[in-house]
Amino acid sequence: MLNDWAFIGLFLIMAAIFPGAPIVLNSLIFGPKKSNPVKNSAYECGIETVGDTWVQFKVQYYIFALVFVVFDVETVFLFPFAVAFGQVGLFAVVEVVFFILILAAALVYAWRKGALQWV
Repeated sequence: MLNDWAFIGLFLIMAAIFPGAPIVLNSLIFGPKKSNPVKNSAYECGIETVGDTWVQFKVQYYIFALVFVVFDVETVFLFPFAVAFGQVGLFAVVEVVFFILILAAALVYAWRKGALQWV
């Protein structure tokens, strides 16, 4: 029993080290030490920007992208079911139909809220 908890503890420690180590290393070793206007200037692809570098985008674009990501991830959940369709029982089929109905309801909701209009 203790051995199982040791793996969970090791997992939690590694989960803290992997994202934390690059942040600490960047601030202590690799990060810039002296800032100057040239280092702080905005650039894109090595070319200096022309005009205002602060451009606001409509929130609509981000919502559209999030809706796309949600439905794209849901297809990943549906793919294994489609592969093993002949081997699952009626309960799994009913669950997947329920899952698809929830997705359809979310799509209708996003459509009615205007999240799918690219304006």
